Amino acid sequence: MLLLLAIAPILGACTEDPAMTDTISVTSPAFDEGGAIPTRYSCDGEDVSPPLAWQGAPDGTVAFALILDDPDAGGFVHWTVADIAASDGSAEEGESPGIDGRNGFGRAGYGGPCPPSGTHRYVVTLYALSEPLSVEPGFSPADLRSAMEGRVLATGHLTGTYRRGG
Repeated sequence: MLLLLAIAPILGACTEDPAMTDTISVTSPAFDEGGAIPTRYSCDGEDVSPPLAWQGAPDGTVAFALILDDPDAGGFVHWTVADIAASDGSAEEGESPGIDGRNGFGRAGYGGPCPPSGTHRYVVTLYALSEPLSVEPGFSPADLRSAMEGRVLATGHLTGTYRRGG
Protein backbone atom coordinates (compact mmCIF):
# COMPACT_ATOMS: atom_id res chain seq x y z
CA MET A 1 0.00 0.00 0.00
CA LEU A 2 2.75 2.45 0.91
CA LEU A 3 4.54 1.65 -2.35
CA LEU A 4 1.39 2.48 -4.33
CA LEU A 5 1.04 5.78 -2.48
CA ALA A 6 4.68 6.58 -3.19
CA ILE A 7 4.47 5.97 -6.94
CA ALA A 8 0.97 7.36 -7.52
CA PRO A 9 2.24 10.94 -8.13
CA ILE A 10 4.76 9.60 -10.64
CA LEU A 11 2.13 7.61 -12.52
CA GLY A 12 -0.26 10.56 -12.47
CA ALA A 13 2.35 12.74 -14.18
CA CYS A 14 2.38 10.55 -17.30
CA THR A 15 0.82 12.09 -20.39
CA GLU A 16 0.53 8.82 -22.26
CA ASP A 17 -1.66 5.78 -21.74
CA PRO A 18 0.70 3.08 -20.39
CA ALA A 19 -0.83 0.55 -22.81
CA MET A 20 -0.04 2.79 -25.79
CA THR A 21 2.80 1.87 -28.10
CA ASP A 22 4.76 3.94 -30.58
CA THR A 23 2.63 3.84 -33.70
CA ILE A 24 4.04 6.92 -35.39
CA SER A 25 7.18 6.51 -37.48
CA VAL A 26 9.46 9.54 -37.11
CA THR A 27 12.42 9.90 -39.47
CA SER A 28 14.88 12.48 -40.75
CA PRO A 29 16.76 12.58 -44.04
CA ALA A 30 19.61 14.19 -42.05
CA PHE A 31 20.38 11.23 -39.76
CA ASP A 32 19.30 7.64 -39.14
CA GLU A 33 17.72 6.28 -35.97
CA GLY A 34 20.54 6.08 -33.40
CA GLY A 35 22.94 7.82 -35.79
CA ALA A 36 25.04 10.93 -35.42
CA ILE A 37 23.29 14.28 -35.81
CA PRO A 38 25.26 16.42 -38.30
CA THR A 39 27.10 19.43 -36.87
CA ARG A 40 24.87 21.73 -38.97
CA TYR A 41 22.02 21.12 -36.50
CA SER A 42 24.11 21.80 -33.36
CA CYS A 43 25.49 24.80 -31.48
CA ASP A 44 28.77 24.14 -33.31
CA GLY A 45 27.12 24.65 -36.70
CA GLU A 46 24.20 26.69 -38.03
CA ASP A 47 21.99 25.59 -35.09
CA VAL A 48 18.97 25.04 -37.33
CA SER A 49 16.37 22.36 -36.72
CA PRO A 50 16.76 19.18 -38.75
CA PRO A 51 14.14 18.16 -41.30
CA LEU A 52 11.66 15.63 -39.92
CA ALA A 53 8.97 13.41 -41.40
CA TRP A 54 6.32 11.25 -39.78
CA GLN A 55 3.55 8.86 -40.67
CA GLY A 56 1.18 6.42 -38.99
CA ALA A 57 -0.90 8.73 -36.80
CA PRO A 58 -4.10 7.06 -35.62
CA ASP A 59 -7.61 8.04 -36.66
CA GLY A 60 -8.84 10.93 -34.54
CA THR A 61 -5.54 12.82 -34.63
CA VAL A 62 -6.32 16.52 -34.96
CA ALA A 63 -2.92 17.98 -34.03
CA PHE A 64 0.62 17.03 -33.07
CA ALA A 65 3.12 18.29 -30.51
CA LEU A 66 6.87 17.73 -30.40
CA ILE A 67 9.50 17.65 -27.68
CA LEU A 68 13.22 17.26 -28.36
CA ASP A 69 15.21 16.52 -25.24
CA ASP A 70 18.54 15.17 -24.03
CA PRO A 71 18.04 12.30 -21.56
CA ASP A 72 21.78 12.29 -20.84
CA ALA A 73 21.45 15.82 -19.45
CA GLY A 74 18.52 15.11 -17.16
CA GLY A 75 15.95 15.67 -19.90
CA PHE A 76 17.25 19.10 -20.93
CA VAL A 77 14.73 20.36 -23.51
CA HIS A 78 16.02 21.63 -26.86
CA TRP A 79 12.72 22.23 -28.67
CA THR A 80 9.00 22.25 -27.92
CA VAL A 81 6.35 22.73 -30.59
CA ALA A 82 2.57 22.65 -30.13
CA ASP A 83 -0.42 22.71 -32.45
CA ILE A 84 1.23 21.17 -35.48
CA ALA A 85 -1.50 20.66 -38.07
CA ALA A 86 -2.75 17.08 -38.37
CA SER A 87 -2.44 17.39 -42.14
CA ASP A 88 1.31 17.97 -41.83
CA GLY A 89 3.61 15.01 -42.13
CA SER A 90 6.88 16.83 -42.06
CA ALA A 91 8.88 19.79 -40.83
CA GLU A 92 11.36 21.50 -43.14
CA GLU A 93 14.92 22.19 -42.06
CA GLY A 94 15.15 25.36 -40.01
CA GLU A 95 11.38 25.85 -39.80
CA SER A 96 8.97 25.28 -36.97
CA PRO A 97 5.84 23.35 -37.97
CA GLY A 98 3.71 24.91 -35.21
CA ILE A 99 3.81 27.18 -32.16
CA ASP A 100 7.24 27.26 -30.48
CA GLY A 101 7.67 27.09 -26.75
CA ARG A 102 10.73 27.89 -24.66
CA ASN A 103 13.66 25.52 -24.60
CA GLY A 104 16.18 24.87 -21.83
CA PHE A 105 18.31 27.73 -23.14
CA GLY A 106 15.50 30.11 -22.12
CA ARG A 107 14.42 31.15 -25.61
CA ALA A 108 11.58 30.14 -27.89
CA GLY A 109 12.34 27.83 -30.77
CA TYR A 110 15.00 25.29 -31.54
CA GLY A 111 18.31 25.05 -29.69
CA GLY A 112 20.59 22.37 -31.08
CA PRO A 113 22.73 19.79 -29.36
CA CYS A 114 25.54 21.33 -27.33
CA PRO A 115 26.76 18.76 -24.79
CA PRO A 116 29.45 19.91 -22.36
CA SER A 117 31.32 16.61 -22.73
CA GLY A 118 30.95 13.15 -24.19
CA THR A 119 28.34 11.80 -26.56
CA HIS A 120 24.71 12.61 -25.71
CA ARG A 121 21.47 11.18 -27.05
CA TYR A 122 18.76 13.50 -28.37
CA VAL A 123 15.21 12.20 -28.58
CA VAL A 124 12.51 13.71 -30.76
CA THR A 125 9.12 12.64 -29.41
CA LEU A 126 6.10 13.36 -31.59
CA TYR A 127 2.68 13.20 -29.93
CA ALA A 128 -0.57 12.64 -31.86
CA LEU A 129 -3.29 14.58 -30.07
CA SER A 130 -7.07 14.29 -29.95
CA GLU A 131 -7.46 18.07 -29.88
CA PRO A 132 -5.36 21.19 -30.41
CA LEU A 133 -3.70 22.62 -27.31
CA SER A 134 -4.21 26.33 -28.03
CA VAL A 135 -1.13 27.38 -26.07
CA GLU A 136 0.48 30.79 -26.28
CA PRO A 137 3.90 31.16 -27.98
CA GLY A 138 6.78 30.84 -25.51
CA PHE A 139 5.06 28.22 -23.31
CA SER A 140 7.30 26.14 -21.05
CA PRO A 141 7.97 22.40 -21.47
CA ALA A 142 5.95 21.83 -18.27
CA ASP A 143 3.05 23.84 -19.74
CA LEU A 144 3.12 21.65 -22.85
CA ARG A 145 3.19 18.39 -20.90
CA SER A 146 0.32 19.58 -18.73
CA ALA A 147 -1.74 20.69 -21.74
CA MET A 148 -1.25 17.27 -23.39
CA GLU A 149 -2.59 15.29 -20.41
CA GLY A 150 -5.50 13.12 -21.50
CA ARG A 151 -5.10 14.11 -25.17
CA VAL A 152 -2.26 11.85 -26.38
CA LEU A 153 -3.41 9.18 -28.84
CA ALA A 154 -0.01 7.86 -29.92
CA THR A 155 3.68 8.71 -29.95
CA GLY A 156 6.72 8.24 -32.12
CA HIS A 157 10.41 8.67 -31.39
CA LEU A 158 13.59 9.41 -33.28
CA THR A 159 16.93 9.31 -31.45
CA GLY A 160 20.19 10.80 -32.66
CA THR A 161 23.56 11.31 -30.98
CA TYR A 162 25.98 14.22 -30.89
CA ARG A 163 29.51 14.70 -29.62
CA ARG A 164 31.22 18.08 -29.82
CA GLY A 165 34.39 18.14 -31.82
CA GLY A 166 33.78 14.77 -33.34
